[in-house]
Amino acid sequence: MNNTIEDMAARLTRVRGVRAVALGGSRARGAHRPDSDWDLGLYYRGNVDVAALTALASEATGGPVDVAGPGGWGPWVDGGAWLSVNGAQVDWILRDLNRVERVWAECLAGRFETGMQPGHPLGFWSPAYPGEVALCRVLADPAGELTKLRQQTRKYPEPLRRALVDVAWEAEFSVAAAAKSARACPADALHVSLCLSRAFGVLVQALHAHHRVWCLNEKGALAAAAAFPGVPADFAARVSSALAGLDAAAVESAGELVREVRARLV
Repeated sequence: MNNTIEDMAARLTRVRGVRAVALGGSRARGAHRPDSDWDLGLYYRGNVDVAALTALASEATGGPVDVAGPGGWGPWVDGGAWLSVNGAQVDWILRDLNRVERVWAECLAGRFETGMQPGHPLGFWSPAYPGEVALCRVLADPAGELTKLRQQTRKYPEPLRRALVDVAWEAEFSVAAAAKSARACPADALHVSLCLSRAFGVLVQALHAHHRVWCLNEKGALAAAAAFPGVPADFAARVSSALAGLDAAAVESAGELVREVRARLV
């Protein structure tokens, strides 16, 4: 399968607009299982030839494939396709290289943004773009553009670290909002769950930044944060307990955990 992916990457860079292809996800980090997906980032500039991508995808799978062009999957995930190649799941994910570079420049200045995006219940945090580059394995990069950017993103920017740590104040704010709903009769379970999820999500982002580790999405982020030095040993269990309870006691417990972790983010 490795040879198939390498050949696919080389062919993809011959499609108009595609500048580089990178392997991402667990396979790039060496943390994959035998059945893990192959996540390919297709970095493009300008207008990408979606028709050519569709033809290549159909050839690889042996059947019709729907390739979503730029913006087809939302403002941040962009577009791509889900393929089944020789029994393996291969995901193409479009990335506008110009936009990734702009986001990187903002991160260097300590600025980031979040946007609503299907598949990202806590929103898409813009630092994920340079994080994907930093953690990827470049497969094909004829002009060396992605390779150059990857070298830059390997060092976590201090201004971004400070900005993401500072935003941890929102975790306490969200817990306070949850407390009001938890005191209601009956408690507003939806609002409480959303507030606590937001609080813990923000806290996890801050913990990653504090330790200068890129956080790419919500999946696995809690377990990763729980393994950082200085984090309470029962961090993940306390988060899970609060999210399962959703009552006044759970909210109080969540507040204690947030304050305890924030005190360590110095």
